[in-house]
Amino acid sequence: MTAVAQRLRPLTSHRLFWPALVLVVMIAANAAYRPGFLAVEVRQGHLYGTPVDILRLSAPLILVALGMTLVIATGGIDLSVGSVCAIAGAIACAHIAGAADQNSLPTVLTALALAFGAALALGMWNGVLVAVIGIQPIIATLILMVAGRGLAQLITEGQIITINSEPYRGIGLGHLLTLPLAVLIALGAALVVAAFTRRTALGLIIESVGGNARASRLAGIRSGRIIFLVYVVSAACAAIAGFMMTANVSSADGNAAGLWVELDAILAVVIGGTSLAGGRFSLGGTVLGALIIQTLTTTVYAMSISPQTSLLFKAVVVIAVCLIQAPKFRARFGRRHRRSTPGPATPQREKEQVPA
Repeated sequence: MTAVAQRLRPLTSHRLFWPALVLVVMIAANAAYRPGFLAVEVRQGHLYGTPVDILRLSAPLILVALGMTLVIATGGIDLSVGSVCAIAGAIACAHIAGAADQNSLPTVLTALALAFGAALALGMWNGVLVAVIGIQPIIATLILMVAGRGLAQLITEGQIITINSEPYRGIGLGHLLTLPLAVLIALGAALVVAAFTRRTALGLIIESVGGNARASRLAGIRSGRIIFLVYVVSAACAAIAGFMMTANVSSADGNAAGLWVELDAILAVVIGGTSLAGGRFSLGGTVLGALIIQTLTTTVYAMSISPQTSLLFKAVVVIAVCLIQAPKFRARFGRRHRRSTPGPATPQREKEQVPA
């Protein structure tokens, strides 16, 4: 190992190094392909530009992925977050559409409260199935994933509910302090989750439950309550993401809202370095993973590639990131590289090469 490699080893061993490197490489490639990619300008007191759009569009995915991170850290999975997004957005838009004044702030706040309460109830449903009844998480959340789409269609009566509410539209397209409001909401949610999981014992408890739930129970930790809590938090994050999704288009589509967001959230968590087996988790890595996925989506659209093939590019990037993060792959690749590099000849080898 060279002196440079030894100096870089502490940096490359950090769990956020490889996701951050992939994001930087993608941004650099976009900047080289489109010279104006990094251009940001201020118009009417608001920031505009492709980097700002990436941050704004990645906000819903960041929210969903934050809740998914906590669920996966306990050794579970939540496949119902997309349906929860659709249900929350459908309830909010249906209430606003039925109001006499759609721009009334009390009307919008009531709609958000009703939708958020319904999402919490759905999270409690998942928590009861997993933590109390003992159903496997993938099966318990798959039930709501399927039934939730039907419930969202029932709320919208199979139609697309269109609204014209400036306060509600501001959740997805509004600005505050020159920045998109959606970015500030996602940042605030990330800081709140980080504060509770890294500044208190909650994060250590979640990791202990995910690492070994039985040992945690023997140590006095009520693992059932922790598992119940993370599913409620996941549903709450999905509800806020659903508000953003429907606010971006000022409409609620029970079939399309939040479609496949659960898969993107799982990919973001995995890219960020959190193991699907549970245990240690990384909120910063999850945020980086969400930004990588949204940057990749923006890149595919900018290169005029068919949107249907974007899933293929996502799969390639995810495989590449997971491989370079895997210690076994890096160790094996390093051994092959060292074998292929000829070393200096030893005195013994020189003697063997001299003809008799």
